Amino acid sequence: MTATDTRAALTAEQAGWFAETFERLVGNVSQAVLGKPHVVRLAFTCLLSGGHLLLEDYPGTGKTSLARALAATVQASHSRIQFTPDLLPSDVTGVTIFDQESHKFQFHKGPIFASVVLADEINRASPKTQSALLEVMEEGRVTVDGIPHDVGRPFIVLATQNPIEQAGTYRLPEAQLDRFLMRSSIGYPDSDATIAILAGSAIRDRSATLSPVITGSAVVDMSDLAASVYVDPAVLSYVTQIAEATRRAPEIALGVSVRGALALVRSSKTWAASQGRHYVIPDDVKTLAEPVLAHRLVLDAEAEFEGAQAGTSLTRILAEVAPPAQRASVTS
Repeated sequence: MTATDTRAALTAEQAGWFAETFERLVGNVSQAVLGKPHVVRLAFTCLLSGGHLLLEDYPGTGKTSLARALAATVQASHSRIQFTPDLLPSDVTGVTIFDQESHKFQFHKGPIFASVVLADEINRASPKTQSALLEVMEEGRVTVDGIPHDVGRPFIVLATQNPIEQAGTYRLPEAQLDRFLMRSSIGYPDSDATIAILAGSAIRDRSATLSPVITGSAVVDMSDLAASVYVDPAVLSYVTQIAEATRRAPEIALGVSVRGALALVRSSKTWAASQGRHYVIPDDVKTLAEPVLAHRLVLDAEAEFEGAQAGTSLTRILAEVAPPAQRASVTS
């Protein structure tokens, strides 16, 4: 597949500007989150694709720093919600209160009304409170007392959960996991990054030292540009075959839905633009397949007991499903 095959609204010049700006964003956040450029790229891909990110990682790996640095870089509002078992849905979305002076009910916005929202330890809240995020994550609005309230753009939820400590937690249901565009982890930094962090121990919050790179409205413009990236029908067929293969896999009880396939296409568009291309190639799909699809798979109970993992199954499926260029060379 070549650039001459495309008929995208996004021009090559716009793609070049997008890639340059994307690298500036990643470089800025990387000053606060050291040694993790790939995770930072995934976070910005989520943001510019209009999606949300689930970080499944250990405490103290920089999840909060990533959210703060992201907000500081795009000059956007930021909020943090510490999820606990006694947290109520209204503590997240907001509440309507009667104003005695005006004799009217007024809506007081909750912490979900921010551009970058850190939902810390999301699985510690009750399912009722978790479900309060479903509408806002999918539609970008909150409905309280029958009245919808838009959260605006840009908007991203960075949710975290500890993969080890599961006592007193509520497992996220499949419907809510499907609302997250990607799942990833930051992980511990390498030796060089750790030394650099320790050397700067006097700086308590590296994200506070960051200067904005672009405005929130510019992020919206970049999102619109990413949405106009061209996707060849052969690549769409490739994504479809991957999704169908997950549904046929014997170790997978629930495969990728149409929403999951759409998420892979949307994120692949943004990833292609971040590489300076105005068209998607199969390698974009391969790169994002695991962070976009793995958390959407439900393994068969017996296979999971025997050690099967979603990431391993996806790796096998990607090896079995030939990308468009390979299929073309075989048929020729």
